[in-house]
Parts: sequence; structure tokens; C-alpha cells
Amino acid sequence: MNAAKRLEIFTRLRAANPSPKTELEYTTPFELLIAVLLSAQATDVSVNKATRLLYPLANTPAKILALGVDELASYIRTIGLFRTKAKNVIATCQILLEQHGGEVPRDRAGLEALPGVGRKTANVVLNTAFGEPTMAVDTHIFRVSNRTGIAPGKNVDIVEQKLLKFVPKQFLHDAHHWLILHGRYTCTARKPQCWNCMIADLCDYKDKLSMPAVV
Repeated sequence: MNAAKRLEIFTRLRAANPSPKTELEYTTPFELLIAVLLSAQATDVSVNKATRLLYPLANTPAKILALGVDELASYIRTIGLFRTKAKNVIATCQILLEQHGGEVPRDRAGLEALPGVGRKTANVVLNTAFGEPTMAVDTHIFRVSNRTGIAPGKNVDIVEQKLLKFVPKQFLHDAHHWLILHGRYTCTARKPQCWNCMIADLCDYKDKLSMPAVV
């Protein structure tokens, strides 16, 4: 895929959704951090259901730490891997209080030192909470990047680096939101909706011509 096609793809995605947002619900960087940590191998819908109950009661490191692992687990038990996540959240809250004055660090090293926080989670927080032009490559972005040809790669690290290189700079801040939403609702895993795709004519997906047309 050439630069002109990539430019047109992101121009169309921006025109359709000028201010894309994460579907996780949050009001502070800390709430976002915890929501993203909980979202690993879980849906945003399931995380939002849990945090709607949790955050009115406890939405700061001190308040969540005061709950303890067992009580926190009771709030997030509908989320996959909830016991491990509860332990990580409690440990994260303790580190934030002891090492960062209760604030979420604004640097990658500080974020990735937190229990349960990997590169993808750090990228989401840096981008969404702090406005950094990072690229959080999840399964949707990995699939869309490879299927469309925007930034093909054998693993998430390669795709991330290619996206940072190939996405036009003016689109970089919002690009991961557009790609996630495109993968979640249009370029889906089993049955991509090529007949209902605004970038189908620019995409390199070899099977798109066999997709049924809308009647």
C-alpha cells in the first residue's frame, strides 16, 4: 500500500468520526488506567458494567486499596481473569501511592512498571489520557493493519512500529481509535463487512471481491 492510499484511508475515517473516543468509561487518568488493565481479554462492555458499580464507591488509588483484593474481586467478578486482575489493581494502587503520590505516571517506563500493565495498556493511557501519539495495537488493530495492508506485520510490535512510520502525522493521535472501531464494527474477524466499508476500494484484502453486495 502506498502513502496516497493511506492518506485517503485516514482522511475518510476522520471525516466519518472526527473525534473518536475509547468506549471504556472514565473521568480521570486513574479510572482509565484501571479500566484498560481490566479490559485485557475482556470486552469494554463488561468492564464498563463493573466500573459503573465500582467507581462511585472507589475511584482513587487509596479508596481501591482500602477495599482489598477480595472486595475488589466481588465488583469485577464478571470480567475474565478477575482474581488475577484484582491482585494487580491492588498492587498497582499501592505503587501509585508509594512511588507516584497517587498520580498516574506520564511516562512509559513508569506505567510499564505497574503490575499487569504492558506496552499496549501503557500506549492507551499515554494516548488517551495524556495526548501522546502512541499506537496501542490490540487484536482489532493487528487484524485491520494486516488485512487492509496499511501496516502488515507478523507480530504486534512490528505492526506498531509500521503504523508509527506509515500513518500520516496529522492522523497519528486518533489513528488507533479509528482502527479499533473499524475492526470492531466493520472489518470484523470472521465476516468482514466489505460491502459496507468506506475504505473497501483502497484496501488490499484479496477476498473482498467475493463478499456479497447489499441488496
